[in-house]
Amino acid sequence: MHPTIEWKDGKVVMIDQRRLPFEEVYVECGDEEGVAEAIETMVIRGAPAIGVAAAYGVALGLLRARPGDDLDGLLDGVIGRLARTRPTAVNLFWALERMKRAYRENSHLSAAEIGLRLVREAQEIEQEDLQTNRQIGAHGRELIRDGDSVLTHCNAGELATAGYGTALGVIRAAFEQGKKFRVFVDETRPFLQGARLTAWELDRLGVPLTLITDNMAGWLMKKGEISLAVTGADRIARNGDAANKIGTYSVAVLARHHGLPFYMAAPLSTFDFGLRTGAGIPIEERPAREVREAAGCPITMSHIPVRNPAFDVVPARLITAIISELGVARPPYRKSLAAWAGATLDKRKTPLP
Repeated sequence: MHPTIEWKDGKVVMIDQRRLPFEEVYVECGDEEGVAEAIETMVIRGAPAIGVAAAYGVALGLLRARPGDDLDGLLDGVIGRLARTRPTAVNLFWALERMKRAYRENSHLSAAEIGLRLVREAQEIEQEDLQTNRQIGAHGRELIRDGDSVLTHCNAGELATAGYGTALGVIRAAFEQGKKFRVFVDETRPFLQGARLTAWELDRLGVPLTLITDNMAGWLMKKGEISLAVTGADRIARNGDAANKIGTYSVAVLARHHGLPFYMAAPLSTFDFGLRTGAGIPIEERPAREVREAAGCPITMSHIPVRNPAFDVVPARLITAIISELGVARPPYRKSLAAWAGATLDKRKTPLP
């Protein structure tokens, strides 16, 4: 498999995640509108990957500038379009702000030179995300023991990032360490990221896995067949409340009821230290057809009213620990996450532990 997203010959190339696991098709985006549409339609998804895509979208937008153009106005338009794509994942806005800062730092250059500098900045964001994910995996692998059965929800792997993964990075690092365990992958309705993407990734890596429907997790926990759960996150408030794919809250509640650890893994770019609690996290509502259909096939009547919130928020009290590139934070999160709040979010060079 090629990278989830990469810069190639002046375009952004992404694997079309809507077509997996049966087809490996790649989409080329030559301008910011193509990138914005790819994010909106879930060609690319996953908070870190969306951030990388948005950064490249800004670079593409500025590359089309010509001498005499109003670059400030052009930048505002490009960033405004990309900012409207998906509201929940804060990595998107973090990347846009970083690209805006890179633009300001190079505003004395010609339009062509600014465009090239922004391409390099986006490439740095991509490479840093890959390194960050490896750090997350190295910190989190100690939480998985030989003989465990690990439940994961949605897809927080290579496909959701620039590479390696966050929650799946933890699982992958433990597997590469030689530990023997099994992963339960829930299907993650309605977009089936677990069944289509996580199962595909783990199978390619040779990690033992079992696919289950979302509503089987509680019973398997009761029977003692699940040891712990680990998921990614799309936005984490400074008190530890964390948004992730819809259904994550249910997994966390079930884990607490059965006395099982529930972990979340995410890079610093996912933390929104400006939010006091998760109550301020915007929750995206997706199209009704995603619920009325499964893999493009209707499963109910077209006139039935639908709710389709794409995310939910897990209260900090249900999270056993949060894993980032800086280590493992535990409650009370107001204290442990405060130590991370001052960390520099760009050009992270933290060595592997």
